[in-house]
Amino acid sequence: MKYYSEDHEWVEINGEEAVVGISEYAANELGDITYVELPEEDDDFIIGDKLGEVESVKASSDIYSPISGTVSAVNDSLIDDPGLINESPEDKGWICRLVNIDTTEVNDMMNEDAYFKYLKKLGS
Repeated sequence: MKYYSEDHEWVEINGEEAVVGISEYAANELGDITYVELPEEDDDFIIGDKLGEVESVKASSDIYSPISGTVSAVNDSLIDDPGLINESPEDKGWICRLVNIDTTEVNDMMNEDAYFKYLKKLGS
């Protein structure tokens, strides 16, 4: 199950690991993504820390960590093909994987239904 932040990042918990990315809404708002700045493996983050950045033809946007943890892997495919985020933001376009996570932190995030209601409030 995916959980979403108000900043349009998502996290999916898979056992002891969390996969992090940006939502389809965020990818669509940014337009064609031309560059992705990824975090470094073994870097530690707490909720709200800047994980990286995405740049598009329209804008540049910071990516914030929706959950605390240590980066165990980054999606190197995004270096050569940042458009993967546009094509598949919530699958192949993931940003990084985190370990040493506290799964209770997702309790403050929105599930998919709550996130779609949040988007409607934003006028989407």
